Amino acid sequence: MPKGDKSSYTEKQKRKAEHIEEGYEKRGISEKEAESRAWATVNKEDKGGKKSGSGRGKKSSKVSSRKGGKASKGGAKKK
Repeated sequence: MPKGDKSSYTEKQKRKAEHIEEGYEKRGISEKEAESRAWATVNKEDKGGKKSGSGRGKKSSKVSSRKGGKASKGGAKKK
């Protein structure tokens, strides 16, 4: 399987990555960087592509998605 091949992902994971990518692009991030970040988020949440055996049935974490849009707590405040 060549690097960057997305055939091992489910349709749900592909839709999720597309949705995340659109969100990054709305924030002004380049298309290439947005795609890279979106797939990194999907990988972190779902632990990679399709699973077989003991990997099935595990819930995915939504921490990365929820964290992405929040402002930092310790930074300088805007006036």
